[in-house]
Amino acid sequence: MRSGAPLSYSSVRAYLECPLRWKYLYIDHLPEAPRSYFSFGRTIHSVLEEAIRPLVVPVARRTPSGRSQRTLEDFRPGGALPRGESIAGALPDAEAVMEIYRKAWVSDGYTSPEEETRYRELGAEILSRYWAAVRADPPTPVAVEEHLEATWDGVPVHGFVDRIDRTPSGGLEVLDYKTSRELSAADARESDQLALYQVLVRENFTDPVEGLTLYHLRSLTPHRTKPRAAAALDALYGRVTTVRDGIRAEEYPPTPGRQCPRCDFRTICPEFREVPGTEKERLTLLVDRFRELRDREQTLSTELEATAGELHREAERLGLHRIPGSREVAIRRREETWGFDMATVDRVLRENGRTERADRADPGAVRKLANDPKLPPEARAAIASAGSRRTRWYWELER
Repeated sequence: MRSGAPLSYSSVRAYLECPLRWKYLYIDHLPEAPRSYFSFGRTIHSVLEEAIRPLVVPVARRTPSGRSQRTLEDFRPGGALPRGESIAGALPDAEAVMEIYRKAWVSDGYTSPEEETRYRELGAEILSRYWAAVRADPPTPVAVEEHLEATWDGVPVHGFVDRIDRTPSGGLEVLDYKTSRELSAADARESDQLALYQVLVRENFTDPVEGLTLYHLRSLTPHRTKPRAAAALDALYGRVTTVRDGIRAEEYPPTPGRQCPRCDFRTICPEFREVPGTEKERLTLLVDRFRELRDREQTLSTELEATAGELHREAERLGLHRIPGSREVAIRRREETWGFDMATVDRVLRENGRTERADRADPGAVRKLANDPKLPPEARAAIASAGSRRTRWYWELER
């Protein structure tokens, strides 16, 4: 993946979890071992894509320039049902769905024939129950398994959306299938995947996104939630730009965590690679020496901090900034740093018609906004109140 290539939900999650694993996957293109739950999910998704596609009726889309519409005339014919044909009649029957299932089955990653058989039976049960529900109350999809791309405030993003439905009020609902054992309404409310899909659909379709849904196939439960508010999208954008900036800077440090036991790259990861036997004795001595020096460093650091504190108190008492010693002069310096609540700053800019985002890495530029005459006084005051100042005193030695 190039540094400017579009980011997906899975790549963002992978980088935030462990940048080094991201590099192994997207730069080095190292393969991961197949896993049964991935194969099972891919199979079910493929079946539902093919089975529901006959119901798709495309809607107007945005042009690459961003704002104008393409009309239905721009779409290939075949989206609408022939006259006189019912919605249920356009769908394959249960037997046809099972045939699609048999052809779509992916056998990779199962640890035994018994495990694969159990998953096959589970998939048949899920599809049978779900398809009965679909035929009883057919959805109104405008797209299935749709690959969408967008530029989100300068960051290219993309994703494959399982399904986009027309709502009764004329808007759009983003739906993602889940074959996991358990799923809750909280999962839907907190899903970064749904939030990114909301952005992609918003940037590609002219109709508004009115709902987000994680559909739990095992229990036939749609966990619906409202579209993400601006603050939640701003928070996600912050995580996406963190990943974008890390990739640009080629920062790929290993990040040990609970994901490590299931990682396929442990044998090449520097966190888990073992010291060669020929180097053990020499490196053991080096580590022991480092420990001794670190102990001394901690003692000296404590003494240094205490001495600097005493100098500072005496300088305050006597009103001094320069204190001579026998060989050098100790000079007291003042350092001031600012920090801002960037979500608040971005919200204030957006509410006042400013489309740019403040540079998180440049607090000085944000401070200038607090004095920008092009912003109303109340906006400048809100930006100023979102900042906090930290002052630090330190000492330098000069001959």
